[in-house]
Amino acid sequence: MTAPELSQPMPRTRKRMNATYRWWWVFQRVSGVILVVLIFTHLFVNLMMGDGVSQIDFAFVAGKWAAWYWQVIDFVMLLLAMLHGTNGMSYLINDYARSRRSRAILQAILGIAAVVIIVLGSLVIWTFEPCPVDATGAFLPGVPSGCPFN
Repeated sequence: MTAPELSQPMPRTRKRMNATYRWWWVFQRVSGVILVVLIFTHLFVNLMMGDGVSQIDFAFVAGKWAAWYWQVIDFVMLLLAMLHGTNGMSYLINDYARSRRSRAILQAILGIAAVVIIVLGSLVIWTFEPCPVDATGAFLPGVPSGCPFN
């Protein structure tokens, strides 16, 4: 039995294109290592410290995001995860999309989805206000009255 015929790979005629692919390849490896550290830190803090899963509620997130460094850590994790995943999906689209037109359409949809998720996630992280003006604190589970985050 003979191996199936492979279609010609995408031509890489420009040197700049090769350099771009190389830098995204390096980014994929470096971001993967950083993400592993960030995700295990996130899981350790949220699940192993304190009461485990039962402690995670609105008040827990509000208390965590009251410190600026947790917002930065969660933002970096969001940004790296989305770029890492988008880059990986881009490789799959380039490998499996047959026509140039379908490849361009899928890449555009992927890019739009990534931008929307990064923007919405950033808005949640950076504009989160656990204690709106005139809040009684009754909406916070486990907080009897007042807003402890002011």
